[in-house]
Amino acid sequence: MQKLIIQGGTRLCGEVAISGAKNAALPVLCAALLTTDTVKINNVPFLHDVTTMLALLKKVGVVIETTSDHSETVLTATTLSSLMAPYEMVKTMRAAILLLGPMLARAGEAIISLPGGCAIGLRPVDQHIKGLQAMGAEIKIEHGYIHAVAKQLKGTQIVMDIVSVTGTENLMMAATLASGTTVIENAAREPEIIDLANCLIAMGAKIHGAGSDIITVEGVKSLHGATHNVMPDRIEAGTFLVAGAASQGEIYLSGVASHTLDAMLDKLTEAGAIIQLGDNWISLKMNNRPKSVDLRTAPYPAFPTDMQAQFMAMNCIADGTAIITETIFENRFMHVQELKRMSANISVEGNTAIIRGITRLDGAYVMATDLRASASLVIAGLIAQGETVVDRIYHLDRGYERIEDKLSQLGAKIKRSS
Repeated sequence: MQKLIIQGGTRLCGEVAISGAKNAALPVLCAALLTTDTVKINNVPFLHDVTTMLALLKKVGVVIETTSDHSETVLTATTLSSLMAPYEMVKTMRAAILLLGPMLARAGEAIISLPGGCAIGLRPVDQHIKGLQAMGAEIKIEHGYIHAVAKQLKGTQIVMDIVSVTGTENLMMAATLASGTTVIENAAREPEIIDLANCLIAMGAKIHGAGSDIITVEGVKSLHGATHNVMPDRIEAGTFLVAGAASQGEIYLSGVASHTLDAMLDKLTEAGAIIQLGDNWISLKMNNRPKSVDLRTAPYPAFPTDMQAQFMAMNCIADGTAIITETIFENRFMHVQELKRMSANISVEGNTAIIRGITRLDGAYVMATDLRASASLVIAGLIAQGETVVDRIYHLDRGYERIEDKLSQLGAKIKRSS
């Protein structure tokens, strides 16, 4: 099993390029199921989840041509040889549920294993099922699989009980080929939703309101091929910014969509960072020890749950006491025990963590429990005294492209070990 070995105490300085967004690439790749034509996707990140998704799409019959790093990926779904996403390919990646909507709309049937992924809490698929049933699908859940059938999906009004990003994406894709107009209320507003909508529109879909809480999709008879560039990864960008701030460094990020980072940039500024930005770049400089910042996670455009763990790592060595409230996932404080192994002063009460900043962390052997927890432990290792070993980094490889190489570009003393 691979590990990261980090010698802490280095101030991060330099420039790094941000990769395409995992959470945008995965639904966009699934959108290729909606047409018999060829879809070309650029700026696809080289991640374990992307590799898994491409293998799953090949399994159902999509012909795929890609560069060695997946950055240019061409998909052609002329015929679908299978309508099943098996458990053995789905168990490590919850995003596999994104095959359900487009496959059902295109082929009239889909059999998808109930998904796996990080153990950060319940992420029910009932919003996907409820929406597709409202569009006329007959759905059964048996033997661990979702079996959906619909000769022709029909446009309707869907009010989502909770804000669900993948639920919104699945229903939006399904609605593109439904007869009539579908209105999705209480839709997710994340930038990745807009990115998927832009791809679908390039393929001939009629979508209005993406990025708002009401999305309207006017169904069309068929979609055609298109070329789409995946948006930059705002969570990767935020992770590097926090690492720069925590190490009192000076970094420059290129290829970033700065307008998607408002909530994170506000908190970094509150922590004392000096930030400048343009349309596709951000610079950060931290001259002093960070100040503690309180935060509360909530759906976009509020503070993202995917950045909670990284900010907690920074708060561990910040000046003051911070209160972090997690409202999205009930198990997303599993990194706390690992940070405490590094001498962090953290107490947890329900969905709230209280972090009392100390002047330094101690290097230790720690274990990653999920994707973003992995990133928080890497940040902690970068700012700790001595050596930190982060084990079980397969979580990290699901969402960060060559993170040790990029951190090394900034001067970090970090290496991968088997």
